[in-house]
Amino acid sequence: MTQPDALVSAPALLAKLSEVEKSLGEVLRGKQEVVRLSVVCLLARGHLLIEDVPGVGKTTLAHGLARSVDCRFHRLQCTSDMLPSDVLGVTVYNARSGEFEFKPGPVFTNFLLTDEINRTTPKTQSALLEAMNERQITIDARTYPLAEPFMVIATQNPVEHHGTYPLPESQLDRFLMRLRIGYPDLDSERRILRNGMPHDGRPVAPLLNAPEILQLQRDVDQVKVDDALVDYMLKVVERTRNHDSLALGVSPRGAQALYRCTQALALVEGRGFALPDDVKRLVIPVFAHRVVMSQRLALAQRSSEASERVLEDILTRVDVPL
Repeated sequence: MTQPDALVSAPALLAKLSEVEKSLGEVLRGKQEVVRLSVVCLLARGHLLIEDVPGVGKTTLAHGLARSVDCRFHRLQCTSDMLPSDVLGVTVYNARSGEFEFKPGPVFTNFLLTDEINRTTPKTQSALLEAMNERQITIDARTYPLAEPFMVIATQNPVEHHGTYPLPESQLDRFLMRLRIGYPDLDSERRILRNGMPHDGRPVAPLLNAPEILQLQRDVDQVKVDDALVDYMLKVVERTRNHDSLALGVSPRGAQALYRCTQALALVEGRGFALPDDVKRLVIPVFAHRVVMSQRLALAQRSSEASERVLEDILTRVDVPL
């Protein structure tokens, strides 16, 4: 497998990107891999779903990632009584002008944090489908483009928690990655107890601006992916579609997501080419929320954890290109 070694992004931009990771690492202690993958998701033009139990830093990570870029930011606290118009906006009648006017909702921003997205109803969840997939919304037969860059960062509690509405497969497929933070290690939790939150309630200082993010996203497209590595990805995808434990495998959109994320991870690590190890690191965060367990296994155990184990098994059975 050939490996062109030229960097595809300016060293100054990569240095700023490294500072973003360092800043996020101070906000979310002891979770370097989670931080790196969240940055990868941003550069791959994707949307991020962060799922875990309350209190482990889901909102902290989402807020820190959005605030690390000098762009517009809106936050939605999802509740069961939220309506689609609370997200997209609404058309109202202006008595003075005698015309209807569109009042944009929070989705008209660069970074939209939807906190606890699975506490709002499926009707409101689906209001984001067009925005996440096509970077536009349609209201009253009129289409409104969204700003660039545009990223939805959603947090959710595990579906077993009270008062949650599981996201349907079509909604989950719009998220490029799903990350689980987990509990911190002993040393990191000791520092959290001793020092508290490092930003002490103050916002994270922006280190990149919108044009720089857009340039990095364009640079991702220039990262080289060898044909042998593409074949490796496709073999993994094919195994998900034929595995006995899975009722639904990875779609072509999911395969495209893995390809883009592999390019973005290589760029974040300062390489102009992708490696098999990049694919192996990304299969679970990119695929685990896209596959559906068979009904028998889904009832016997948490489907999110079970799907990760199935993907780990698939990775051990597919030959890695040399």
